[in-house]
Amino acid sequence: MTKKAVSSQWKGAMLLPLLITGALTTGSFYAQAADEQHLLSQAPQPPDVRLGPLYHAVQAAKFFPDQKTFADAVPKYNPASILADWQMQKNQRNFDLRRFVDANFTVPGKGEAYVPPAGQSLREHIDGLWPVLTRTTDKVNQYDSLLPLPKPYVVPGGRFREVYYWDSYFTMLGLAESGHWDRVQDMVDNFAHELDKYGHIPNGNRSYYLSRSQPPFFSLMVDLLAQHDGEKVYSKYLPQLQKEYQYWMADAESVAAGNASKRVVKLKDGTVLNRYWDARDVPRTESYMDDIATAEKAKQRNKAELYRDLRSGAASGWDFSSRWFDDPNDLSTIRTTEIVPVDLNALLFHLEKTLARASKWRTNRATASVMTIWRKNVRRRSIAICGTPMAAGMPTMTGSAAACVPS
Repeated sequence: MTKKAVSSQWKGAMLLPLLITGALTTGSFYAQAADEQHLLSQAPQPPDVRLGPLYHAVQAAKFFPDQKTFADAVPKYNPASILADWQMQKNQRNFDLRRFVDANFTVPGKGEAYVPPAGQSLREHIDGLWPVLTRTTDKVNQYDSLLPLPKPYVVPGGRFREVYYWDSYFTMLGLAESGHWDRVQDMVDNFAHELDKYGHIPNGNRSYYLSRSQPPFFSLMVDLLAQHDGEKVYSKYLPQLQKEYQYWMADAESVAAGNASKRVVKLKDGTVLNRYWDARDVPRTESYMDDIATAEKAKQRNKAELYRDLRSGAASGWDFSSRWFDDPNDLSTIRTTEIVPVDLNALLFHLEKTLARASKWRTNRATASVMTIWRKNVRRRSIAICGTPMAAGMPTMTGSAAACVPS
């Protein structure tokens, strides 16, 4: 779908407010561009940036069947020193790159396979997996791509040795069903920590995931925890809910009608909606050679645009679905940043509703006016998505107008 098609699809949508008067934070509610760049500049560099041409050389050599393996390898020494040694040695006679990698990096192993006890029920099997998949990494090696988190968390397992944002919501549903509310609390606290530290929740807790987020499920995580701990949860996490919203709505004030910036799209009629976006436009660190091969296939496309669309497809969590492609059989036709997805905007609808609810539990004088603003925001986004206000619950995420139920 082209940008023109996006504008046509949403033609006639009502104006989403661009300013929130009586903002919950000082200054403009959406003005976060400078803060976002500052936070990212302070974050650890991903290995493809730290190692530069050495990273390219190792991935191009295809020593490992999974390109994520070297992305997760931990330098044994200062990466700048390793890079300098490689630059000095690489043209020497009998230089062995694989030997150099083994001498300078700790490469992650497969780990022991989990063998469940025989005769378990499905519930027993799931309960037995929770401790196997739980990680505690409040401290990590200074050169590791892994980002530390203050509380324990549950990983998907296998090659996925880190926590992932939107996957974790469904993991947390399982933890709640198993009665592990302490771990649900830990994971909400971890994501709140990331919002405070980085200004958003990265795709996963790796330095190479910091340039993007994933579907914004934090408000649903807060909802889930509130089922157990009560309404006070909304007040506790209000600052982080605000930061989540600020991240997604950055540049909403400044972008001109008919244009897009970062995660916001302002249609010609002034309507503001959201899209998926990655701040980098280079091959994905964890799928480096795959992305280069895709770019080589796309002879007529700007490579930087293609790389950003591939990364933004990963930000969507649908990596990869033909919903993003011009040609459903050709990955190189991916156009993620040119599509305004209904599922993302439905999640932001829920976030706006949750902010209204959380504001109710604040006792400052601005609460009543802030709640009114959020309710108007919710109504306007629902009209922009559906052409009519949505019912109180979440809309069905099919992308069809039939999914929108009048209130």
